[in-house]
Amino acid sequence: MDRRRFLEQSAAYVLVRAKPWPGRLEAQEAPIEQGASTPLPIPEPHFPDRLHLFIWRNWELANIDRLARVLETTPESILEIGNSMGLPKKVELSDDYLQRIYITVIRQNWHILPDDQLMELLGWDVQEYEYHLKEDDFLWVKLGMLKPKCDRLRYSPPSPLARERAAEIREIVRETMGAAIDEAGEPAFTFIKRLSDTRTTSLRDPSSKAFENEIDLSTGWILLSPTPSSRFLLDLVQDFRMYLAAAMDSELRSGGAVGSVQKLIRIEADSSISHASGSFEISTSPNEIRVLGQDAQGVREAFSYLKDQMEARGGPYLARGTVRRSTRLDPRYVYSYFALYGDPLMDEKNNPFPDGLLDKLSRSGVNGVWLQAVLRNLAPSTIFPEFGKGSEIRLRNLRKLVDRAALHGVKIYLYLNEPRSMPADFFTRHLRVRGTHDPGDTRFFAMCTSTTEVREWLSESLAYVFSQAPGLGGIFCITASENLTNCVSHGHSEFCPRCSKLDGSNVIAQLIRTFRTGVRRKSASADIIAWDWGWGKNWIRNGANPSNVIPQLPEDVALLSVSEWAKQIDRGGHPAQVGEYSISVVGPGPRALQNWEIARRSRLKRLAKVQWSCTWEISAVPYIPVPGLIVQHCENLVKPGVEGLMASWTVGGYPSPNFEVAKRYYFSPLPFSSEEVLREVALRRYGKDAASQILDAWKAFGEAFVQYPMEGGNVVYHVPTQHGPANLLRLQPTGYKAGMMLFPYDDYEHWVGSYPVRIAEDQFQKLAVMWKKGLETFLKALNRVPRQKLSAAQIDLGIAETCYLHFQSVANQIRFYRLREEYLSAHGAAQRELGRQMAQIAENEIQLSVRQYHNARRDSCIGYEASNQYYYRPLDLVEKVLNCHYVQTRITAEIDRQV
Repeated sequence: MDRRRFLEQSAAYVLVRAKPWPGRLEAQEAPIEQGASTPLPIPEPHFPDRLHLFIWRNWELANIDRLARVLETTPESILEIGNSMGLPKKVELSDDYLQRIYITVIRQNWHILPDDQLMELLGWDVQEYEYHLKEDDFLWVKLGMLKPKCDRLRYSPPSPLARERAAEIREIVRETMGAAIDEAGEPAFTFIKRLSDTRTTSLRDPSSKAFENEIDLSTGWILLSPTPSSRFLLDLVQDFRMYLAAAMDSELRSGGAVGSVQKLIRIEADSSISHASGSFEISTSPNEIRVLGQDAQGVREAFSYLKDQMEARGGPYLARGTVRRSTRLDPRYVYSYFALYGDPLMDEKNNPFPDGLLDKLSRSGVNGVWLQAVLRNLAPSTIFPEFGKGSEIRLRNLRKLVDRAALHGVKIYLYLNEPRSMPADFFTRHLRVRGTHDPGDTRFFAMCTSTTEVREWLSESLAYVFSQAPGLGGIFCITASENLTNCVSHGHSEFCPRCSKLDGSNVIAQLIRTFRTGVRRKSASADIIAWDWGWGKNWIRNGANPSNVIPQLPEDVALLSVSEWAKQIDRGGHPAQVGEYSISVVGPGPRALQNWEIARRSRLKRLAKVQWSCTWEISAVPYIPVPGLIVQHCENLVKPGVEGLMASWTVGGYPSPNFEVAKRYYFSPLPFSSEEVLREVALRRYGKDAASQILDAWKAFGEAFVQYPMEGGNVVYHVPTQHGPANLLRLQPTGYKAGMMLFPYDDYEHWVGSYPVRIAEDQFQKLAVMWKKGLETFLKALNRVPRQKLSAAQIDLGIAETCYLHFQSVANQIRFYRLREEYLSAHGAAQRELGRQMAQIAENEIQLSVRQYHNARRDSCIGYEASNQYYYRPLDLVEKVLNCHYVQTRITAEIDRQV
């Protein structure tokens, strides 16, 4: 299912047989502030009352004074209840922490607090609350487009029964978790500090020695000043010298004089070696190493290559000979792993691309990063004088970001989904440009791009942005789907007096040409990338046929297409077609191939939209350790002549081993084999003694992952692969439909999309069993990893184990709810047997939750994704233990009653 259809169909919420729920839930169509009737929240009977639930859920999400203020009590009262349940020591949370976790706070309190108390907990006024719900990457949709009706929560002293249950909870927590419950672990968001760190640690293996035919850079070498001398080249040379000292314990002398017996490293930039930026040549001999780059970026790539070779060898050792690499894929851009999605340029403190992250991305082959741009916020306008407020601040921060990224060989790309729709009152002043609206919603209208005023405003605004930030790498644009923009973007141009008479292909082509005109007014070289997202019948029936749009585009516009879309697959005997980002399905598919061929005939550059680190298949890990599938995808992109990559949406920007293997395909000549590429990365990351077993583990992970029951958003938006064992078990149906990403609930029939439930269950079980074999191999390899690489390898192990635990938990949950369906209508011995099986699943989920608790405590990346923040925190996994104990107790009591 495509994203647009998913959003339209998510408005219906139907209750099933659960008690004490009413027979039906109505979709909340009115604005939240109008107080439309809402359903009852889901009770959590594993807690004594809502007060204890609130304190537990927010123990790691808010500070004690804020919790006390919301409940109208004292901090001491909060601490007393927390202690009574065995919670760990309460930690004071920083302002930065609180600013980055608001979506998690909203999710965790959605069924606990009414709106006013939720705003108080967040420290927001109603305007900020509504802004985030409506504008923050489909947050209102992810929350289910309705707010459960929660009564105001106030503190009152716990009753004797509540105190007794709290003591039971404490006993369960202490018995199940032991001392681990009090271990601080790695605090949330620590990964930001880790990824932002620019320091280089020692990577030299003391046991590694230079081979007879290798060059040893340990001592005696002079690093000459670069030719020609420039600030960029001088900085690169200095960075390389410092790297050798820190990582390889190798001291290079700097100098300009050349003696007859000296060992010299020469650095030169010469554009004649290749037409492609970033190309390089390295010649090594016993007394001279010559690094020749096509430009400064080529020198950077050469140094990166040398670092890779030395890290694979465990020391400053280089093979003799000459290596040439010519850039074949450019650009290669991704999103920040931890950027706040909303308005990143307004607050300089929320740096989406710190130097450490830029350096790590550059080392892994990335040469561009992107962030969202809203033009009305970036440029003033004489045509629409309402626009441009705060643009000076945003552009100043954009310039700084562009300049700083350039120091790492990285360009900044702006994502355009323009022109954004405007409220109805805007058009009382600008009636001439009012376009269409979404059916049934006349609160917002499109700014019609078939009017001269709107096109001139778009062009002027882009020209202004590129004049104020002249080093920008370029733009890429979505012109159909996502936000309501042009009049055909949502497939309903019938409400526009102009576009209703036009072919949608012409409307979109004209808009892209307008973007191009604006950029070219100030930049002759910036990339202009048109994404075919939403074009054609497979998404929105708006008449925007790629075969009509692409030939109308200027030759300096590039076409971007999602590689794996529309690929036919068969998983478990069930045929399906891919309609969302996927790593388990290796592209390209027929849609991208067709559109790239049209682009080739139209002399347009062809780019592939891919996901290298992770997808919505499982986004609770920074990357899915299946580099073999990434290599296969890279090889498949060679034949159709793809010339550049967008390698992540908002999900998937983590600099991972998957990025590293893909990097080898960014340059010519191509590698001899995929095995060569995988082995190079395994050697570099885990050392020579562990590499073979790591390769076996990666192979097992890849073979397992292709069992994923993939198709489109109707699976990955619903299924609890993001939440894994943190998703609670429900003895009675809740009646809630699964929301997009944030709330899987118990809506298991919608988790599986078009797949039959049993097939989906079997596929996840098969995936988990096969993945576990790879995990066991990876664990054995860990014993062979050298000390200087062990810390990173342990993080990788936790990521691989998280994937296993999530996949196994999804299989468990589907089976639990399939059995529950039978249990609720069964009687006697049959019901008792079903109950025993359900209780055993609850026991299995306890074991998975405890294992995953340790992973989540050790690595703050676990459970995190930029646009959804934390799907769960470690204490949510402990709550799952309480939840499963309750399920077991209720089932056992019912069995005992019957017997």
